[in-house]
Amino acid sequence: MKTFINRFLAFILFIASQSALALDNGLLWKIEAPSGKISYLLGTIHTDDPRVANLQPKVIEALNQADVFLMETLPPRDPSIFMLKQGAIAEMLTEKEFDQVRELAEFHAMHIEAAMRMKPWLLAVIFDLPKPKSMYSMDELLLAKSEEQLKTIKGLEKTSEHFSVLDSISLDDQMVMLRAVLKRSQKDKERDFEKLLKAYQSENLKKISDLDETITGGMLPKELWGRMKTKLIDERNVGMANGLIYNAAENSVFAAVGASHLGGESGILNRLLEAGYKISPVSIK
Repeated sequence: MKTFINRFLAFILFIASQSALALDNGLLWKIEAPSGKISYLLGTIHTDDPRVANLQPKVIEALNQADVFLMETLPPRDPSIFMLKQGAIAEMLTEKEFDQVRELAEFHAMHIEAAMRMKPWLLAVIFDLPKPKSMYSMDELLLAKSEEQLKTIKGLEKTSEHFSVLDSISLDDQMVMLRAVLKRSQKDKERDFEKLLKAYQSENLKKISDLDETITGGMLPKELWGRMKTKLIDERNVGMANGLIYNAAENSVFAAVGASHLGGESGILNRLLEAGYKISPVSIK
């Protein structure tokens, strides 16, 4: 009897490990609601690099089947959402840092006046990206195609919530983030971006998440990164998963969210399973 129980437990652990492994491999997922409605979930990478921004036929095919397009948030109509409510970061910069911000603003085709009034955490995110290669990212191309097809278009997060996600972090900590990016050379940024792009192309969600941890977590104090990760990933996973579950219950949807939100125990895929959805990966290569 004891041998049987041990074998049974080993079998359960094996199945669990295989399920966890399966949830770590794939960018495009077919999801079936308890109602029988079929939808799709795509993990994106927020870049305009043509190596990934050029949509694969399987992605377009899945998008064509949906009546509703869901993305993380709808494009903001009011640019003030990006800006500090008062003051400017110039007051907190050294002369050297000011020159760096001016150079990076020009590099990213931003007006220096806008850069100086922008929230430091958002400026840090922009400045850590490679030079823009085209006008549209993968998410924006999917949105444009959905508009052409007259689909219902929704944001899984309110625009105001999406762009204020790190506003609860103090201005001093936001400046720590910005200064960490200012210390990085363009060579370092391009090297890390290439690593992340390759991880994305491998369709391995754990590799993507681990690389995020290594790159961003390695730049910042551990305590600050922990708070950022909670705000950017863990808390948002809950809201976006709930929004997807609600919309896909009775509609055929195509959802596009950052790939870092899909995998892991607290990821959207696992939350779909817990809600009774059937999921399976769709190869896009």
